[in-house]
Amino acid sequence: MTKKILIADDEPNIVISLEFLLRREGYEVVVAQDGLEALAQVRAERPDMAILDVMMPHRNGFEVCQDLRQDPEFKDLRIMMLTAKGRDTEVSKGMALGADIYMTKPFSTKELIAKVKALIERE
Repeated sequence: MTKKILIADDEPNIVISLEFLLRREGYEVVVAQDGLEALAQVRAERPDMAILDVMMPHRNGFEVCQDLRQDPEFKDLRIMMLTAKGRDTEVSKGMALGADIYMTKPFSTKELIAKVKALIERE
């Protein structure tokens, strides 16, 4: 069965490149442009994984991650934080809130795909 990934980012260029990369790898992709839309899309689409930017309008990626982790329905959802915010305190915060992986922008597309595959295929 095709795995579904939500991309939540308000930067169109990032969304376009991630969407292209992930579709090329055979994943189904759903897009949200802000935190509230990300939460709605997770509930509606039931993705296997969410890639969250930290700096988004309405709800930031940290808040979205925390909301999802507090909902028992989404305890198995894989969450990757993908953001320009790369200080140790931000990485620690993302991991403490329940992210499975924290990657910073700019990112290596090869490394990103490898991490997505490892995370989404993990049982």
